[in-house]
Amino acid sequence: MDFPWVYGIAAMIIAYACGSIPTSVWWGKAFYGMDVRDHGSRNAGATNTFRVLGPKAGIPVLAIDILKGFAPVRILPNLSGLQPDTAPWMWLRVALVLAAVLGHLYPVFAGFRGGKGVATSLGGVLAVHPGAAAICVAVFALVFWLSRYVSLSSLLAAVAFPLAVGLIYREASPVKVGFAIVLCLMVVYTHRENIGRLIRGEENRLNLAGRSGTKP
Repeated sequence: MDFPWVYGIAAMIIAYACGSIPTSVWWGKAFYGMDVRDHGSRNAGATNTFRVLGPKAGIPVLAIDILKGFAPVRILPNLSGLQPDTAPWMWLRVALVLAAVLGHLYPVFAGFRGGKGVATSLGGVLAVHPGAAAICVAVFALVFWLSRYVSLSSLLAAVAFPLAVGLIYREASPVKVGFAIVLCLMVVYTHRENIGRLIRGEENRLNLAGRSGTKP
């Protein structure tokens, strides 16, 4: 069947709106009376929430940020009328992941000052290619355990995604392969400043014990 363009555009707007939910900002303001963007790395993401407010805030923020990428991709294509596993259906899913990630990077509900998109990207990858997502999580966990650098862990997990799709799963779909490469490049781009700090030896490590999240 022909691609339902009106539905596709509407679905992308919904996915962008989901990604735009500034979880760390709203959670910090609601429960701790602070905007995490004014502290730590000044980034509106789960990592800075862990750093500034501790695990009690970081864990729910991380979970919701993952859900922002997962839910639209799992739900909206099934309402499109497209046949599953066809090229149009796959294109729609990929477009929804990218829309949700862009929403997290540039959230309309938080002055377009968002995070770096890793957790929301993970949610989208879980929906599109759960096997590759599991490999990415394993790479992230191993690198973080060894280094305590979230940025390095995120970068290597992002690089692992297209490698897993192409080399381990030998994915034949050019849509999925292209999507993996684009998403990897987006993560590298959003971490360009972190790359510089890693090279200079100035990047901060994350202590998960962090602060307890007591209200300031």
